[in-house]
Amino acid sequence: MKKITIAIDGHSSCGKSTMAKDLAREVGYVYVDTGAMYRSVTLFALRNGLFEGDTICEEALRRRMPEINISFRYNPETGRPDTYLNGELVEQEIRSMEVSSHVSPIATLAFVREAMVAQQQQMGREGGVVMDGRDIGTVVFPHAELKVFVTASPEVRARRRYDELQAKGMPADYNDILKNVQERDYIDSHREVSPLRQADDALLLDNSHMTIAEQKQWLLERFREKCS
Repeated sequence: MKKITIAIDGHSSCGKSTMAKDLAREVGYVYVDTGAMYRSVTLFALRNGLFEGDTICEEALRRRMPEINISFRYNPETGRPDTYLNGELVEQEIRSMEVSSHVSPIATLAFVREAMVAQQQQMGREGGVVMDGRDIGTVVFPHAELKVFVTASPEVRARRRYDELQAKGMPADYNDILKNVQERDYIDSHREVSPLRQADDALLLDNSHMTIAEQKQWLLERFREKCS
């Protein structure tokens, strides 16, 4: 059976990564979390003092982009890939509120997106890949055989993010998270480079009132339809 490319786009904290990871594991495909890649660049910038307040020092980051190597390694304990920044496991750190509140400005930079898209296209050049992010179906893989655009209400997404952080024992405030979700929606949809939008041939999934199991079944059925 020919292996296809699956592109899953959508708003922040709407469960794209969970859906994509589960599908990849179910059908034996490679999963790539593109959001984690931009979060890793953000973590690098924060660690190296490349922000002045909330403003990114663009030229300084541009010069240091060649130093940033992002990779994914399968974790047999979780059954999912973990994110590594220059060989260091950063899966937990990149999910913090500090990174969340700084990632959108990083993701709007053309030179950052160009570098990340090149890496993503390299990862998926042979097919058999599930990739999620903001511009996978529109920019990275415009010819993907299966495209899905996922959304949910800001309030539902903020609650999910809050519960996720609480479960990990990380500090969280629901109102702060809701504000962050709304700000990221605006930035992601209005940036000049690769704005978040639903591809014309993408299937829309509003999962505001769906369980993870229901989402998983819906996506698996769409995959089987494309491969039949």
